[in-house]
Amino acid sequence: MTMRDTPRPTASTAMTPETVDLLRADILGSAETMVREIQKRVPEYAADRAGHPLRAGVDLALRRYLQLLDRHVDPDPENDTDWRDLYRSAGANEMRAGRSLDALHAAVRLCARLANRRLRVFAERHALAPHAVAWLSEAIFDNTDEIAEASAEGYAQARQAEAGERDRRRRHLLGLLVGDPAPSEQALAAAAAAADWRLPRRLAAVVAAPGPQAPPPILPPEVLNDFEHDPPYFIVPDPESGAEVRALVNCLAHRQVAVGLPVAPTGAGRSLRWARLAFDLAAKGRIPRRHVVWCSEHLATLTVFQDEALVDALAERSLAPLAPLRADKRRLLAETLLAWLTFNRNAIEVAAHLHVHPQTVRHRLRLLTDLFGPQIRDPRRGFELEIALRARL
Repeated sequence: MTMRDTPRPTASTAMTPETVDLLRADILGSAETMVREIQKRVPEYAADRAGHPLRAGVDLALRRYLQLLDRHVDPDPENDTDWRDLYRSAGANEMRAGRSLDALHAAVRLCARLANRRLRVFAERHALAPHAVAWLSEAIFDNTDEIAEASAEGYAQARQAEAGERDRRRRHLLGLLVGDPAPSEQALAAAAAAADWRLPRRLAAVVAAPGPQAPPPILPPEVLNDFEHDPPYFIVPDPESGAEVRALVNCLAHRQVAVGLPVAPTGAGRSLRWARLAFDLAAKGRIPRRHVVWCSEHLATLTVFQDEALVDALAERSLAPLAPLRADKRRLLAETLLAWLTFNRNAIEVAAHLHVHPQTVRHRLRLLTDLFGPQIRDPRRGFELEIALRARL
């Protein structure tokens, strides 16, 4: 039962106006004692850490108690809202100071015990009726409960607001990291500090396959992410050890990912560009499609495919002599030509690689020479042909 549910005191519990004035003075006079006790017993409110704010909070609690003690007028709803807002603010301040509510609630409970102790002394001195003392004592602890409730509301609201602000600052940091042009070190350091994110020595971008329409997975707090982008991407600090990448991959529930090269923070945009390219090339079969595609294992292919349209144009021009052939024969000769270029034009090694007889290889090479002419043995043309063949095959 709270004070609002407690029946009004009857006439027999009434105190004379003089006694009420003495009680009010006694309550207000206890503020200094309460502040000293709180500073002594609650480390978070030690004298060198909290002064004026602590006294203001104690005064507010005592005034609220006096308001509840008025046996003639119910608490005004508007005033009630005012005091609750003040204690919501107190709870919010605790959160911003990096403390839990334990210290505030311990201080409130200590105040309640001290107030109840003084009430008993006052009751004996002024011969208050037992039921009047019981009602006053209940008011003390009702006041304590309501203060705790209001401060908890404020704490929760402040924590939610801070989380939202941190998310907003981290989204800004992520956009800055991968933006074009690349940010300066000073701008990155400032944005990282504002977002409460430790700027690493090295980082890597990771691109992932889109997941189901469901809440995003819970990621390690140091991993920046953009789940709204298609495909989603992430910034992983200190990726050389692989531990951070593995943690991210585990969180993504078996989605395929491509990991960009580790770079300094100002190069995050490049790492993201490479990761996206590797992801696309794996999807098209240009590089082996594995659960985790590491850019570091496919540097030559990534270098060649920086401009895929240009590679396609090169392939179309270089492999034009094969175009009129049937698809199966075209592929057979293309595979033979690529193996011949790869194994330094050695028919024996090509035959072993293709699991055919060397004479078969020589027959195919005569067909290729008829199609391409003497340029097939030109080293400069051979480099272009190998790029084109790898792109097509």
